[in-house]
Amino acid sequence: MANTESTLYEVRDGAAWITLNRPEKRNALSAGLVNELYEHLEVAEADDTARCIVITGNGTAFCSGADLKSPPGSIVDGKQAVAYPEVLTRIMNNRKPVIAAINGAAFAGGLGLVSAADITITSEDAKFSFSEVHIGVIPAMISVVCLRKLGTHHGMRLFLTGERFTGKEAVVYGMAHKAVPADQLMSAVQEEIEALKLGGPNALAESKKLVQTVPGLSIEEGFKQTAEWSFRMFTSEEGGEGMTAFREKRKPNWVK
Repeated sequence: MANTESTLYEVRDGAAWITLNRPEKRNALSAGLVNELYEHLEVAEADDTARCIVITGNGTAFCSGADLKSPPGSIVDGKQAVAYPEVLTRIMNNRKPVIAAINGAAFAGGLGLVSAADITITSEDAKFSFSEVHIGVIPAMISVVCLRKLGTHHGMRLFLTGERFTGKEAVVYGMAHKAVPADQLMSAVQEEIEALKLGGPNALAESKKLVQTVPGLSIEEGFKQTAEWSFRMFTSEEGGEGMTAFREKRKPNWVK
């Protein structure tokens, strides 16, 4: 495990775990934490032993939002820190699936991590809130990822009211895929990891691109691009191994 000031990083059982580690600040997004998170995402993507990435929090909160004393993008050790949108983009464009394991409160900017992740599992009693309006600001940058999950119907009300909602309600709103009792959170996340490990690494990466790309295409262009995409995948080395393994009734070579 690599321990740093604001985060923990560990690869175990086929997954890279990134833990936000400022429990005394409810894992607020400081410039230093955001820098470390970005670096860990890069390291995990390049590590062949990590089939997916999990982001979670240490303590009672997942992430309380930006640290107003040292916000993302400010100066750290005399250098410009990574801007928060760069981290969210790095999550979405990462070739590996990213799971957000919501162990506690996720407020304001922390909801950017919730929404940028590919799969979100939350404890039932975790609290969520777009609390920005309560201090006279708006969830501007994170709206780019959050509204993709919420849509304008739920987004309008939650942005305007700043109302707190639970993990169960987050599933209804489309921000989370599954809500479980707090003591079952990590086992539920492990189930997702095991499911992802069954997929071909390249197929997982291309599936992420597929979901992100197709909704923005016209029907005609969608069928054209996906036909070409399908051909590339079926004729790829990984596709060949998968189909051969299926015929031979064995596990493909990426399943350990």
